[in-house]
This record gives sequence, C-alpha cells and structure tokens, in this order.
Amino acid sequence: MFLRRATLILPKSRRLFSSSSSHDLVSSIAELNKEMEFVFGEAPPTSLAGSGESQPMGQESEFKAVKKVESESKLTHISVKGEAQMVDVSHKDISKRVAIASCKVILGKKVYDLVSANQVAKGDVLSVAKIAGITGAKQTSNLIPLCHNINLTHVRVDLKLNPNDYCVEIEGEAASTGKTGVEMEAMTAVSLAGLTVYDMCKAASKDIQITDVRLDHKTGGKSGTWSREK
Repeated sequence: MFLRRATLILPKSRRLFSSSSSHDLVSSIAELNKEMEFVFGEAPPTSLAGSGESQPMGQESEFKAVKKVESESKLTHISVKGEAQMVDVSHKDISKRVAIASCKVILGKKVYDLVSANQVAKGDVLSVAKIAGITGAKQTSNLIPLCHNINLTHVRVDLKLNPNDYCVEIEGEAASTGKTGVEMEAMTAVSLAGLTVYDMCKAASKDIQITDVRLDHKTGGKSGTWSREK
C-alpha cells in the first residue's frame, strides 16, 4: 500500500515504478527511493512499509555520499543565523598541510625589458617581490578577518620571467602542521608578490595586469589531496 500511495502523488513527468520493469528488485527500489526523495524532499526510510528489511547497502552508501557532498559544499564561515563567523577547528585532527598557488603579472614589452635588465628605478623587482610574498603569507590572518592565526613551517615564493607573454609568473607554497589548511596563506603570498611587482613598476606603465590568482594544489586535512586540472 505504501508503494502505491507514493507513486500516485508523483509528478506525471517522472518515471514511475512498474512491476513489469525489466530491472531487478534492487534497481527498482533504488529508482523508487529517488522518486520519493524528489516528492518528499528527504531521503526515504531504511526499511520499506515497516517490513524490517534493511535498505540495500548500495543505496545506503550512495545516500551517505550525497550527504557528505552536501556537508562539504556548505559555507562554513556563515552561522545558522546567516552571520559571519570564525570556524571552530578545535575538533579537527592535526596533520601536515601544504598548499601551492600561482598568479601572473603581465608587464608588456617595455616594462618586461626593464625588469629583465634590472633597470627599474626602485630596484630589483623580483627580489623585493619575493620577500613581500613571504611576509604576506605570514600576515594572512591580519589581512583576511576570518582566517586562523596559524604557525607556518615553510613559505616559498618563486618568480620567473616569461618572455613569451612579457610577464612574471609567480608560484607560492605554504606549509603547516595543524588543524586548518594553508590555502589562503599560499594565495596571499602570490597576491602580495604580484602587487609588489606592480608597485615597483607602475612608474613605467599603468597598464600592468595581475591575473589568474588561483590555488593549484593542496594536501592534508579531512578533504585530502586536491589538484587543479591542467
């Protein structure tokens, strides 16, 4: 009776469960469960019509996987009241965490030639920007309000001139052993390095662009390893 009631209230545009279906019992139950979730807005019970039969293991695993994705996609810096909050990480496990980020500073040929010849009036652009990036990573929690103040174990900032695009390619890496990630520290490092390149060169051109600030790779923590697809 429960199955018949569920199918009667389903939208006509949805495919209904049929006893004549060529699917086996498990596939049919899985299909019906999806229909029920569409109608009622929640996952179906783990037993059918009080029969005491457990939900198939495949369906249970699928349901847990969906809930995990929903949980990870929530904005953790917003409270249930919609207010900004600093995330409580006290319950998280300590692990080694590494993040790598990058950006590009497009100089144009005129400024590129000055930088490559080390003839910019303010001095050695790449060296100053490198130090600025490292310093920026260590100041991330002061610059971004809801970031945690963490102990960094390593910061690396590399700047490379690319003659094909007349640009400076910047890569930054941050590492820590703790309860929260270092993605923001790595991204702050390359952002500050890029801004410093701009500041050092702006007298020669106002047309300089800082582009493609992004996270490229991270390891550690509950979400594990992630890398940007090339």
